Amino acid sequence: MRSKPAKPSDNLLDELQAALSHGTVARRVETLRRVTDLFVGNAVDYSDEHVRVFDDVFQCLIEQIETSARALLAERLAPIAAAPPKIIRTLALDEVIEVAGPVLSKSERLDETTLLEIARTRGQAHLKAISLRRVLSEALTDLLVTRGNDDVVQSTVSNPGAQLSEGSFSDLVTRAERDDELATCIGLRPDLPRHHYLRLVAKASLSVRRKLEAAHPGLADEVSSVVQEAAQRVRAAAMTRQTEMARALVKSLHADGRLNEFQVTTFAEQGKFDETNAGLAALAGVAVETAENMMIESRTEGVMILAKVAGMSWSSVRAIIAMREKLSGGSQTDMLMLRDTYEALRSSTAQQVLRFHRMQGTTPAV
Repeated sequence: MRSKPAKPSDNLLDELQAALSHGTVARRVETLRRVTDLFVGNAVDYSDEHVRVFDDVFQCLIEQIETSARALLAERLAPIAAAPPKIIRTLALDEVIEVAGPVLSKSERLDETTLLEIARTRGQAHLKAISLRRVLSEALTDLLVTRGNDDVVQSTVSNPGAQLSEGSFSDLVTRAERDDELATCIGLRPDLPRHHYLRLVAKASLSVRRKLEAAHPGLADEVSSVVQEAAQRVRAAAMTRQTEMARALVKSLHADGRLNEFQVTTFAEQGKFDETNAGLAALAGVAVETAENMMIESRTEGVMILAKVAGMSWSSVRAIIAMREKLSGGSQTDMLMLRDTYEALRSSTAQQVLRFHRMQGTTPAV
């Protein structure tokens, strides 16, 4: 059975009063140390009222004391779940990272509002400390990805407790095009959506191919073939249960005669990549893997070829292209120019390009 918390001695109370009224900085620091010892030693037993009293005392004692004393206080209070909330907020808002860092990275007492405020206004050192927290909400992660430098972003992505939004994943995959280490980190996350994973692999494959071809120019064709085969294996390994269910649904709709252009357009408008991809493949009469390769390439010609073979109208093609842009985070294309290109594309030409693509096993181009 736990004993009741010890009450501050009369000597400590006298010392506290003297330190607050006319004590020197050194006396304040020593009193702060003793008050901290008292709180940390009995934190689990204190009532909310006790915590509020300590909160007020801490606030008074940290005025006009050196950085090292504030940093030590932050280190000792940060791991305590029941730490006084006002002093925790004060320490977190400190401009000196040695003071703010321990609280930003460890304190469960720090509220989300304060964390968001700091993530919006403070520098990279404070952002890095936040990125180390056990759990990061989507709102916090969005700010870290948007405002953070390479070190902050790498730390955030490596944190398994970080909840990444669709927008953050899109930004990160784009950013990873020029950062192989970041690409690896993103690719290892189990929560990475399949359409982002495929886009990441496609970009990484191109990067690896260029590096290998530069190192071994005489083996360029062989390297290209090996990298392409490796990319296909990785894509197959990335198959998720969600993707399997999406493809099974589309297969069932197609078998029952219920799959049509309107249904595929609806999938696209709902942002359902796997269903849209499988539906477009079925209507065009190609393997779903073939359609997937054409769907994730950076240009839109592959999608238009598939859609023309499937006999789809421009409005449906526009919905699919819009879905791709939204999921990839890419820049918006000139839809009027694409419409003219699509309407000018003959079905016989699209069929020829698709047959060539099947034979060569390469990305189609028009």
